[in-house]
Amino acid sequence: MKKNLTNKILLIIAVMVLCILGIVGVSWIPLPGTTPKPLLQAMTDRIHLGLDLRGGAHLILQVKVEEAVNAETDNTVALISQELKTANLGDLRVYKPDPAKAELIRVEGAPEDKSNDVRLLLESNKFANEYEVAGGDVPGSFTLTMKPLFRTSLEKQTVSQAIEAIRDRVDALGISEPQIQEYGLGENQILVDLPGVENESQIENIIQGTNRLEIHAVVGGPYKDEQEAAAAVGVNGILPSDEETKKFTGVVEGRNSEASVYVLQRASIVAGNDFRSADPSTNPNTGQSEVQFTLTNEAGDKFYDYTSKNVGRDMAVVMNDSVREVAVIKNAIRDRGVIEGSFRQEEVVALSKLLRTGALPASLHQFEKRFVGASLGADSIRQGVKAAIVGLLVVMAFMLFYYRGSGINADLALILNLVILMGFMGAAGATLTLPGIAGVILTIGMGVDSNVLIFERIREEVRAGKSPSAAVDQGFAHAWVTIVDTHVTTIVSAAILFVFGTGPVKGFATTLTIGLAANLFTAVFVSRVIFDAHLNKMKPGELVSI
Repeated sequence: MKKNLTNKILLIIAVMVLCILGIVGVSWIPLPGTTPKPLLQAMTDRIHLGLDLRGGAHLILQVKVEEAVNAETDNTVALISQELKTANLGDLRVYKPDPAKAELIRVEGAPEDKSNDVRLLLESNKFANEYEVAGGDVPGSFTLTMKPLFRTSLEKQTVSQAIEAIRDRVDALGISEPQIQEYGLGENQILVDLPGVENESQIENIIQGTNRLEIHAVVGGPYKDEQEAAAAVGVNGILPSDEETKKFTGVVEGRNSEASVYVLQRASIVAGNDFRSADPSTNPNTGQSEVQFTLTNEAGDKFYDYTSKNVGRDMAVVMNDSVREVAVIKNAIRDRGVIEGSFRQEEVVALSKLLRTGALPASLHQFEKRFVGASLGADSIRQGVKAAIVGLLVVMAFMLFYYRGSGINADLALILNLVILMGFMGAAGATLTLPGIAGVILTIGMGVDSNVLIFERIREEVRAGKSPSAAVDQGFAHAWVTIVDTHVTTIVSAAILFVFGTGPVKGFATTLTIGLAANLFTAVFVSRVIFDAHLNKMKPGELVSI
């Protein structure tokens, strides 16, 4: 009895057409005289090449989360000092007792009659969620310890912010298909793959640049050194906990003043994250390079509130932990302003870009750095494609030799398998890596394996004396369970590689998974349709060529 295969054949043709369009896109239309070059260009536009094939930079960066913890406790020290003064609880000493233990804050000097009030303030909602408060060994003293849960959350947030800042900076460079993600094989590490990038200085300036610009209120200065500054502003040579010294590294009237020291309020008025946009420009009157900036609404309101109350006083522009410019507040400033001073043109451009893309919450250490040359990537492509073609041809020749006419069936299913695989990758804009090519080659082997299981089962049924139609039915029915079992277990393994692996490993897992899913369709459905079409044309008593 002949089977009606029209709908199944139309389905196979539709799948082939969709996959071919996925590979080359709908914009590529074959016209008379068309050369293969536009076709190859269309393919490369849709199936992107990974770092190991295209060439570029591979980095593993260690985020120094301890710096973020230090910055958090520094801000808390300044906040506690302000809260104590506002509550009229005395001029207590608030400091970090051990530089090696960033999570500890010490409060000393609370009068006996106000000790309970100080404790209640420290245990208020402003600090209770982040710190544990304990009484010190000296009356009137307290120790605040950052809670482990809050510290863990802060470290994760720091890594996440660093990833976003790096991604913004890389996007500003116009690099296509970068891979920036948390590196699962190390603690607080980031994986950065930048295809096509071979300029090491460019990476250093953009990714590693930690220039953080802040504006602080000036308490006093300039002084010759920190000792003179502490003697002039501090009490008994000790600065209050909410103040700090910063060296001045700008230029005054053509004279380098690196020895100058200013005393600043520790808490910044405006920080790097408060900038909405920044653009380099040149002062038309002086010819000096400057940065025109715009603040966020919230930061603009805060900046206006401060500048309107402190007209005539100094404020300092701090960059790279040093004072670059000291300016007098001439009038109230809200959300727009200009940073001008002793900046070189390249510094202004870099600073503008960093302010636009956001400051890194902590500095980065290059745990691993590797560059892949474009020539090496091209050689990898040639060798990988050559291996895939040779492997495909050898397998197809073996199937034709060993299974005779049925080998044609297997070869057609194998070719369609590769078309589906490449079509899906092109439609999804997937990235092809060298391990991904290995996944393609492995898919060829898995596809042949499925056909071997089916064909051997059909041979057994033929030897048992069954008719060709019955032998084909029984061969597919009995091999189906085994094929599904082997494919599912391999797909599960590939899924684990995708979840826990890095970029190249994920490329291998992706191509392998897609290839296996395509193989279930080609080995079981397409191959069966080809067999049924052949059976429809066979004469009574004719045997299957297998």
